[in-house]
Order: sequence, then C-alpha cells, then structure tokens
Amino acid sequence: MPKNKIIGKNKRKGSNKKTGRDYSKEKKYNGSAERRKYRSELNKEARKRGIYGKRHAAGKDLSHKQDGTMVLEKKSANRARNRSKKK
Repeated sequence: MPKNKIIGKNKRKGSNKKTGRDYSKEKKYNGSAERRKYRSELNKEARKRGIYGKRHAAGKDLSHKQDGTMVLEKKSANRARNRSKKK
C-alpha cells in the first residue's frame, strides 16, 4: 500500500490526515480558467520587469491594485490582506 494513502472510513478523498484540508477542492479552484489567467498576468508582468524567478529570493509578490495596475510588495502584506477577507 502506498505511504500517502489515507486509511479510515471517515476520511474524505483528497483530504490531509493531520489538517483535514480537502486538497481536491483546492486543485479545482487553482486549476480554473480564471485563476490560470490571473497567474499568467502576474508572470507576464514579472517577465516584463525582469524579475521572473527572482521574486522568491527577494520575498516579494506582484499584487493587483484596484485600478488594475500591479505593484511589487512584501509577500506577508499581500497574502495577509487576502486572508483577512476569508475570516
């Protein structure tokens, strides 16, 4: 039996044993056409600015502003802002 196979009756398919997160839902969301387009816009802008592949080392993210422009900002600020809406 594979090591990553979940054992038990009450476990949902695609969920993590420790956290209970359902990764199958995340896969569906992140694989949607809308999210692929969003990520491709960010990557295109990073290539244009010459920072594609270097953002991780700098600890920065490209973020969409409300007016449609993009700005380089700290990862923690960008991701914390988006998490606050979900609570």
